[in-house]
Amino acid sequence: MQGSILSRDKILKKINEGEIKISPYSIDNVCPAGYDLTLSNEFRYYKTHIKNVIINENTDYTNYTEKILIEDGGYLTLLPKETVLGITEEKITLSNNLCGLLNGRSRFARMGLFIHITAFFMNPGISNRQVLEIYNSSPYVLKLKPGTKICQFIFLNMDGSAKYSGKFVNQDLLIFF
Repeated sequence: MQGSILSRDKILKKINEGEIKISPYSIDNVCPAGYDLTLSNEFRYYKTHIKNVIINENTDYTNYTEKILIEDGGYLTLLPKETVLGITEEKITLSNNLCGLLNGRSRFARMGLFIHITAFFMNPGISNRQVLEIYNSSPYVLKLKPGTKICQFIFLNMDGSAKYSGKFVNQDLLIFF
């Protein structure tokens, strides 16, 4: 089978067959061609006192960011032109013949909110929560509420099979924080 985007019925079939695992899972989050992921209360702010960062294969974002947890009922305040790292509540596990794309939702893009700046491709065989590179391009202070359906995961059939084994293979709370 050639690569293709999975429709709602194919997503549900792959979930039932165990090729897609989502935890926590809600059938209400299955869309016509994807799955809505919710924003966790875990974030990383960039340290502002650092003026220069050398970018290379050894650059570690944890050296340049600070952890923050938002209490129940709270919001994360994102200033104009500010970037923060967030993470989804859901952990996605894919079989080795599936991969995916992480996409922001248009309702938030229309407010100038970028949910995932550049690294939108999700490799086959992943089993992790999705880190979000969130950027406020608007002139407004935006308040992000944990639990919001913030982005969508698009599932793709691969032409072949492979498994990701890179640096972020087990990206989860322990890695993110």
